[in-house]
Amino acid sequence: MSGNEAKYIREAFETNWIAPLGPNVDAFERELAEYVGVNEAVALSSGTAAIHLALILLGVDKGDRVFCSSLTFVASANPILYQGAEPVFIDSEPETWNMSPVALKRALQDAAIEGKLPKAIIVVNLYGQSAKMNEIVALCNEFGVPMIEDAAESLGSTYKGKPSGTFGDFGIFSFNGNKIITTSGGGMLVTNDHDMAQKARFLATQARDPAQHYQHSKKGYNYRMSNILAGIGRAQLEVLDDRVQARRKIFENYVSELGSISGLLFMPELEGTRSNRWLTALTIDEEEAGLTVQSVLDRLAKENIEARPVWKPLHMQPLFKGSSFYAYSNEHNVARELFNRGICLPSGSSLSKSEQERITEAIKTEMKLNTLLKR
Repeated sequence: MSGNEAKYIREAFETNWIAPLGPNVDAFERELAEYVGVNEAVALSSGTAAIHLALILLGVDKGDRVFCSSLTFVASANPILYQGAEPVFIDSEPETWNMSPVALKRALQDAAIEGKLPKAIIVVNLYGQSAKMNEIVALCNEFGVPMIEDAAESLGSTYKGKPSGTFGDFGIFSFNGNKIITTSGGGMLVTNDHDMAQKARFLATQARDPAQHYQHSKKGYNYRMSNILAGIGRAQLEVLDDRVQARRKIFENYVSELGSISGLLFMPELEGTRSNRWLTALTIDEEEAGLTVQSVLDRLAKENIEARPVWKPLHMQPLFKGSSFYAYSNEHNVARELFNRGICLPSGSSLSKSEQERITEAIKTEMKLNTLLKR
């Protein structure tokens, strides 16, 4: 916490605005919209809820197709299933680890020939790094398919000087407890379309018709953010730039300590972009480094340090067994390769230099032990 959250929470209590509406909700929406440079922002209970509403607003229904990044958390694709639609997963590419424009073009061409273009494309900005938006937006325009930008992990990042989350018909942010700023749980749907934003607010408040009594003509959802949590979000937003700076410094420290080790490659930052470095992620080449992802995870665990593999690609998940998948090329399934060799290191904004040194020393120790064992 930044320390200023208590002020906004206290205001909510003193004015008795506790429900999922109120001055903090209105202000948080306005302030977030101003920060990223869009016309509208709708505060919701989660980033997943924001994706779900975006799909509904784009008319996604049973039997429709939705293209989605494969290398991401399951929340990016679960709303496709909520709508009874069919997910088609698109591989990553090496320069950003995000959706491959080459694989996406192939998928769109096949869909056009079949006469069944997707109703939407969900592009994820993994670990804070923007996808190749110019190429992907051009493909969306060429084939006339709307794009949802899942920027749950990339608030504060930029692509060619433009804030992440503002390239699609809708942008999605998450304020879950592990994100760069948090409201404990929550999310935001952003758009430049005023009418769509109003429809989102309507659907998110149980789709209550403008009548004196409780009347409902459409299916709605309980997706709005509480005024208390929005107050936390306002204080967090005030320190977002500081958080980005802290995360980038943590990334730089890791690179400084481990970047010279042969076989360790850190997640790249595409030229012209600025990642918030939400998580520091890297790949480990076992033959070159003399390490495996599992050996590093085990070593860190012995030191009471939590680290994790990168996301398991969705096309490899049991939940999506049988779903279509477009690989980067015949020779490379990039998402699977990144999963097999990728690891995320502790990256919290409050991580101290001494804590970071303990992490890097543990990794170096494991490398030395492995080298000795091989002798």
